[in-house]
Amino acid sequence: EARALARRFRQIPAVYEAFEGVLAYWDRLLETIEVKTPDAAMDLMLNRWLLYQALACRIWSRSAFYQSGGAYGFRDQLQDVMALVYARPEIAREQILRAAARQFKEGDVQHWWHPPTGRGVRTLFSDDLLWLPYVTSFYIRVTGDLSVLDEVVPFLERPPLEPGTDEAYIQPVVSSETGTIYEHCIRALDRSLKTGRHGLPLMGSGDWNDGMNRVGHRGQGESVWVGWFLLITLKNFAGFCAARGQAPRAQTYREHAENLRRAIEKNAWDGDWYRRAYFDDGTPLGSAQNDECRIDSIVQSWGVISGAADPHRAARAMSAVEEYLIRRGDGLVLLFTPPFDKSTLNPGYIKGYVPGVRENGGQYTHGALWAVRALAEAGRAGRAAPLLAMLSPVRHARTAATVAVYQVEPYVVAADVYGVAPHLGRGGWTWYTGSAGWMFRVAVESVLGLTMSGGRTLALRPCLPPWWPGFTLRYRLPGEPTAYTIEVSRPRGGRPPTTEADLDGAPLEVRDGAVWIPLVRDGAEHRVRVRLGKDVGPVYRGRRS
Repeated sequence: EARALARRFRQIPAVYEAFEGVLAYWDRLLETIEVKTPDAAMDLMLNRWLLYQALACRIWSRSAFYQSGGAYGFRDQLQDVMALVYARPEIAREQILRAAARQFKEGDVQHWWHPPTGRGVRTLFSDDLLWLPYVTSFYIRVTGDLSVLDEVVPFLERPPLEPGTDEAYIQPVVSSETGTIYEHCIRALDRSLKTGRHGLPLMGSGDWNDGMNRVGHRGQGESVWVGWFLLITLKNFAGFCAARGQAPRAQTYREHAENLRRAIEKNAWDGDWYRRAYFDDGTPLGSAQNDECRIDSIVQSWGVISGAADPHRAARAMSAVEEYLIRRGDGLVLLFTPPFDKSTLNPGYIKGYVPGVRENGGQYTHGALWAVRALAEAGRAGRAAPLLAMLSPVRHARTAATVAVYQVEPYVVAADVYGVAPHLGRGGWTWYTGSAGWMFRVAVESVLGLTMSGGRTLALRPCLPPWWPGFTLRYRLPGEPTAYTIEVSRPRGGRPPTTEADLDGAPLEVRDGAVWIPLVRDGAEHRVRVRLGKDVGPVYRGRRS
């Protein structure tokens, strides 16, 4: 095969033909969604670079300058493919099946593994396994492809971790026992229903923040963030259970979600924000009583993203994020503050990082983007888009002075930006970061407000800053020439009470704060015109406790 390739590409026309094929492939992928907004930096990243980074680096190579490994992370690539659902849904489907095949019969999963052997790490992380039902629910909601639930893949086998063992690097055996994706998802959910003394999910040897690996490693610590995350995942998946004739299971999931909501409101509210977790001995983390990590970003953000936090508390919590964690003068959104350094708290290896670097109180862009999403979901239009613009790598390279500070590529997202002198503002760990996929989703779904339902309908709920006169978004359906150009404008002098919208001249339905655009796969170019009124846009409707 190698000799055949060499012979073929000795011919110059074959080289040109292959090169044109490469260009055409990327054009088809990266031009699925094209935008033109008042923010040229946003346009540059959205129209080409973000999806390129997510697919080429995260999905295909799984390697970059700072991490040359090639492994799949269970939670990592599942999150990445959510950004590709609009352009290449088959890639997301493949990753769901690939990840499900790395689940043990007991319901837990490999934290990461190397193909082709499948050798990797088995852990007690509390969130990894939950990304399977979360991403599967998202994929079905966007595409309408329920058949993914009936795909059959095997489980893994290996003796469970011994008591006191947090992780093990092992070579698992592919089991003769198989299950549908639906069955894989419910094993993950059922394994996650156990709670601790505060009624919150057990944290295990870590949750989304890997470095907090000693908060709950003795089996008693609890994660407030996993509470929000599990809550919304249970609610999303319960509908599939009911549709498959498992009404009792659906009811169990909904009741557990409600119990989690009540437990968080009762036991995790700190007065002005939500606590992050509880240690094995019951000591709170992310509380005003802590000297370090007094407030953590992601637990506030997911209170809003889950739609479950008390509206008054959600507003106070996001105001606390803006006050303590968003440093506009430095162009940073911190993960938490103050960083771990000298206190008696021992959350894990995160404390080994230099204060203000990576997860230890610097900007961890992944979490920063969740803060943007939460601000948009909360309807803070004057905050979300400017904050997203501040996080763009383009903004870090506007002048020679900012380039000298940032020091890394201005065309791909950096996983982290340092938050403490003498490295304040310096970028770190570029390319290989799930932040690229999340930046794409936050920009498209949360700020521009475009989502898809069942592969049949587009919903538009923009969250635009007051100074934006509008924007244009062109969406071409994957694998076909049908395209919809959506022109959004905001009348001068303030928004009227109601929105006017039409598709090729025919009026469109406006309800529940959104413009609804039916999709027809007819190979034609369609034009949607929207004049925004006060009845369209995100409004947080979380429940009161």
